[in-house]
This record gives sequence, structure tokens and C-alpha cells, in this order.
Amino acid sequence: MAPSRPDQESPASKPGPGQATSGRHALREQDALWANFLALAASVVNSLEKSAQAIRDGRFDLIDEVENEEEDSNRREVLIEQECLRILALYEPVASDLRRMATVLKVNRDWERIADLALRVARRARKLSRQPGGMAMPEALKQLARDVLRQVRASYQALASRDVATARAVIAGDTAIDVQYRALRKQFKTALGQQPEQLDAWLGLINTARNLERIADHAVGIAQTVVYLEEGVIIRHTPSQRSANG
Repeated sequence: MAPSRPDQESPASKPGPGQATSGRHALREQDALWANFLALAASVVNSLEKSAQAIRDGRFDLIDEVENEEEDSNRREVLIEQECLRILALYEPVASDLRRMATVLKVNRDWERIADLALRVARRARKLSRQPGGMAMPEALKQLARDVLRQVRASYQALASRDVATARAVIAGDTAIDVQYRALRKQFKTALGQQPEQLDAWLGLINTARNLERIADHAVGIAQTVVYLEEGVIIRHTPSQRSANG
């Protein structure tokens, strides 16, 4: 009997019909989960856009929609996590498929938190508008809202297209957001000292700026996970990452 060549697959190593069918089912279910995950992300971006409109343009009529979308994101986040865990247990994916499922588990929570913070920002803007004297929304805070929204949109695009270059641009862009936030916090604290009778209003503005900065942090977390998804490298807390954020 002629010896088998090293590069020749033995019949035992070839996937049988059952294995091939299972593999196709696994891929279909993973693709369906990924599509639902991206749909949640798109919905959260849309919700943040409405929240930013509340800050920039006084569109408080949109807040009911933001509230409904936040409740929906809570429900969808749980369902997506449950489905992801089921797929991991049933099919035990490896390599790039495993990284994609790990991305869903990690980033799913980031999107839910962005939705929650977007609602807080919108509600705070409405509350500020209702206070006696009606403090105007500072232009610098409106600009921060625009820039944070731009970061979140870019993180979504990086995720949807699995674009590492865009993801790295989001990570690099967080430095400017941090600079804006620190300047705003200093400005608002100074104003609070000069207008202590407006304590609640200035504290509300500080809180709003902080929530926007936290949203930007989640955008960075999403972008970092895109790098992991495509390159298999975890870049959180690396020296280069600390330098970029410093």
C-alpha cells in the first residue's frame, strides 16, 4: 500500500456532511447576530444625535424618543448578549469568528451605556432650560456635543466597515475631547464661584460635560475593540495608548 503524502488529507480528517451543515448554521447565526448588533449600534447613534439636538437647538420635543430608544437599547442589549453566549456554547467558534463574538460581548455594553448617557444629557438640557432665569447653553458645550457625536459616528463606521484606520483616528481624537472637557470644567467652576446663586445650573452644566466626555470614552473603547477584531491585538493600557491619551 502506497504511503499517504503529508499534504494529503485523510478521509477521517475531512468534515462530514453533518459537520459541514453545522458550520453553515453557525456562520448564518453569527452573521444574523452581527447584523442585530450593528442595528442596535445604529439606533444608539441616532439617539445621541437627538440628544445633541436638544443641547444645540433646544429640541426638547425629541426627548420622549430618546427615552423610548434607551429602553429599547436595554432590552436589545440583553437579548444580544444571551444570543452571543448561546452561539459560543453551541458552536465553540475559533479564530476570527471567536474574535467577532468577543467583540459583540464587549461592545454591546458600550452601546447600551452610550444610550443611557445620551438620555441623561438630554434630560439635563431640558431641566436647565426650565430653571428660573433660563441659563443659555454655552457655545463651548454645544461644540463638545458636536465633537463627541462625531467621535461616536466614526466609531460606528469603523465597526460596521471593520476599518482599523478609522478606529485609530477615533482613538487619537480623544485627546482633543479631553482637552475640551477640562477647559469647560475649569470655566464652569470659575463661573460657579462668581455666581453662587446659580449653583444648580452650573453643576448641571458640569455634569452634562462629564457625561459627554464619558460617551467619548465609550467611543474609544469601541474603536479599540475594532483594532482587536481585525488585528487580534489588545491595545488597551499599552505604552502607545497611554501616550495617546496623555
